[in-house]
Amino acid sequence: MDGMTIKRVGVIGGGQLAWMMDEAAQQLGIDLVIQTPSQDDPAVSIAAEVIFAPIADATATAQLATRCDVITFENEFIDLEALQKLEAKGVCFRPSLGVLAALLDKYEQRCYLKQIGVPVPQCATLDSSSTPEFSFPLVLKTRRHGYDGQGTFIIQSLDELDSIFRRLEGVSLMIEEFVPFERELAVMASRSVTGEIIVYPVVETYQQNQVCHWVIAPAAVSEAIKAEIEQIARHLLTQLGVVGIFGIELFLTSQGQVLVNEIAPRTHNSGHYTLDACETSQFEMQLRAVAGLPLGSPKLKALGTVMVNLLGYEQSHHDYKQKREQLAAIPGVHVHWYGKTESRPGRKLGHVTVLLGEINDSLTDEMLREQLLGTVKKIESIWYESDSRE
Repeated sequence: MDGMTIKRVGVIGGGQLAWMMDEAAQQLGIDLVIQTPSQDDPAVSIAAEVIFAPIADATATAQLATRCDVITFENEFIDLEALQKLEAKGVCFRPSLGVLAALLDKYEQRCYLKQIGVPVPQCATLDSSSTPEFSFPLVLKTRRHGYDGQGTFIIQSLDELDSIFRRLEGVSLMIEEFVPFERELAVMASRSVTGEIIVYPVVETYQQNQVCHWVIAPAAVSEAIKAEIEQIARHLLTQLGVVGIFGIELFLTSQGQVLVNEIAPRTHNSGHYTLDACETSQFEMQLRAVAGLPLGSPKLKALGTVMVNLLGYEQSHHDYKQKREQLAAIPGVHVHWYGKTESRPGRKLGHVTVLLGEINDSLTDEMLREQLLGTVKKIESIWYESDSRE
């Protein structure tokens, strides 16, 4: 692949993360070839070519490989062993499957992070013969395929643990200590084929029921905390030899300790703000990395920004046009609607980004945070208020 001009990028997954690659792909002169199961998936509308097949269908991925120069990922619901056979035959995956192998199982990911010296919460596997090693409350997670709160449970008692364990019979599980964090943080970081690494600003995230509701950039934390998180990101990407982009979720405790919670080996919800607020979006950065191009600048274009997820709050088929128009009327707002046809509680239907202030404005981090939180409340009051549909 060295020196090869990459013009067609295969993407395993056709959801909103692949859909949001479109603008950057056009700017870079790259065609996207998508493997996704449904004609209703968001990225179908922007792809140069689509292979309709389940994400874990390695036979379809072999077909995808014949139609592109390199393959990257929108999600991790893959058949790793089957894809490794394709990689052995010369199919180029970025990030490589060796990188994914260390991360897809959350328990193995946690063990790997600990092995390379990254600070993490304590954890253990859980099966029928084991007993909790941590006091309640504790966190129970499925080791594979959990996202947007699915597969993560905050457990308050042994009876509750037994009940959920029986309900998840046959699923590989892990438990971990509950971290009484002061704030949740995240950072996006990318590494190129030449080893160049860029790290985006550290952001604050807010989760409810383990689903992200909003993100504020930059996070109102000390320069020392920001520097520590950047060092963790650079160390992780270097140790793994990543080519691509990673989302890194972290806890900040009241004692100022930073702990890495989870790693996503792809673009991530905590980086959606970059579409409007950074010189190079996370989606362009991913394409630049996997296509062998120089990475762009991660700098913010405003003093601060907030991203608010537009989450489903009911079971319906509705485009919420009136609410979207109300949101679009907010000064400085950017509304991104994913075009999904079905709403259900907690489903990500779109997001809103608002930029605030000029780079040279004189606001303290906490003053800026309060203004951004006010914007969050305004957006959520519009989105979640009852409407008068006929």
